Amino acid sequence: MKALILGGYSARMQPSLTFTIPKPLIEFASKPIILYQIEALEAVGVTEVIVAVNYQAQVMQNFLKEHETRLRIKISLSIETEPLGTAGPLALARDKLIDGSGEPFFVLNGDVFCEYPFKEMITFHKSHAGEASILITKNNFEPDDELLPYAAIGLEKSSGKVTSFVEKPESGNEMFKRISTGIYLLNPSILDGIIEVKRTWLEKQVFPRLVADGKVFGVWLKGLFWLDAWLMIDQQKYYMNGLVNHLHDLRKRCPQKLASGAHIVGDVVVDETAEIGEGCVIGPNVAIGPGCVIEAGVKISSSAIMHGTRIKKGASVTYSIIGWRSSVGQLAKVEKTTMFATNFTAGGLVIS
Repeated sequence: MKALILGGYSARMQPSLTFTIPKPLIEFASKPIILYQIEALEAVGVTEVIVAVNYQAQVMQNFLKEHETRLRIKISLSIETEPLGTAGPLALARDKLIDGSGEPFFVLNGDVFCEYPFKEMITFHKSHAGEASILITKNNFEPDDELLPYAAIGLEKSSGKVTSFVEKPESGNEMFKRISTGIYLLNPSILDGIIEVKRTWLEKQVFPRLVADGKVFGVWLKGLFWLDAWLMIDQQKYYMNGLVNHLHDLRKRCPQKLASGAHIVGDVVVDETAEIGEGCVIGPNVAIGPGCVIEAGVKISSSAIMHGTRIKKGASVTYSIIGWRSSVGQLAKVEKTTMFATNFTAGGLVIS
């Protein structure tokens, strides 16, 4: 099987984040989202992943090259000379996706994090005669405006057939309760309706047509949480709730992945390349990314510290998200702060 990961650009998250990195490289629980996706795809037998990129293509290429020796799966880039939406990349990568086997392929928005029930999706897809399976989840979110920033799904309960697919409906819509996760399993025949390499959208041009033909089915995400980059960046509470749920899940399923030691309190993940000084108190519910330096006497709780960040002596970070290559000064106190911009510096002061 193959998979296409959409590494698109997001104007709604400017200027704090994606001026510096592509969305799939956003960190969650000390690791970029795309690594979780690729590892989960490999686990269900996917043999090749194509990453569609336009914005910051060289950054993505350098990242994948750095990790390719550890990832036991073929990875290639499909580089767009201009943004192609979510359907255009399928047309561009047609020759890579079709190999004559007739096997369906996964398509993932590159900024989506969840438990990735790919095995269950494969089983479900084989059980119906449609062309597309969409992973759906309950809408538990509270957007600031009256438009849901996701596609809402109408569903026939008995069969799972999707009866309607509406991109960004108004909040009063009954379908508001069910949304697309941005994870799909598609038959190669779907490419017959995506001919031109141009800016087109699965959500606007492709799925509504297939739904009208009765060829789209929905399978429920049964996991604890689902997040995408917009929720992570613009809605801190969802990022932190997702982090807590993920760490608790690791405690149940893979406790060996959690950090341990006299300085660790509760559920914490620390990248193996990070440095923790003496007398620190780390946790609960903390993620520390690659290359971070946590100096002596630092206290961190309910926070995510992204790669390359230095927290200086005696500083305190609580319920905060600190972006890449940032610095928190000696004795500084950072509370309830989201700083995704790179090279953020907090001196010896209180930020909340």
